[in-house]
Amino acid sequence: MTSPGEGAGILDTNVVILLSRLPDPRYLPSQPLITAITLAELSAGPLAASDEAERARRQVRLQQAEADFVPLPFDEAAARVFGRVAADLRGAGRKPAARAYDALIAAIAVANGLPLYTVNPDDFAGISELEVVPVPHPDQH
Repeated sequence: MTSPGEGAGILDTNVVILLSRLPDPRYLPSQPLITAITLAELSAGPLAASDEAERARRQVRLQQAEADFVPLPFDEAAARVFGRVAADLRGAGRKPAARAYDALIAAIAVANGLPLYTVNPDDFAGISELEVVPVPHPDQH
């Protein structure tokens, strides 16, 4: 098990979104990484916003992530791992399609031998090969 703050780790999309609000950076990896899937999720954000102010906030977040990170790709190794991740989710009674982004991010983490840092560890429950590192949500005490 990786201790928070130790080595490289993948930030889940929710952590990237909350990054500026997280009160304690010690809960994050010393070498934070993101995946191309997170970048895709962030890219969809401005287009899904209901008002101009929120659209602008989401666009800034996307541009900051693009400036700060070189995303890990969903490559052949991740594609091979994805089958096992999907099987784990089905075995846990969950629908892989409903958790598609999470499953793709998990596959990239497993394929690269990296822990995944998330404020929603339950989203990854049942994925046997994935090391999940919980990050405290800034709104939950």
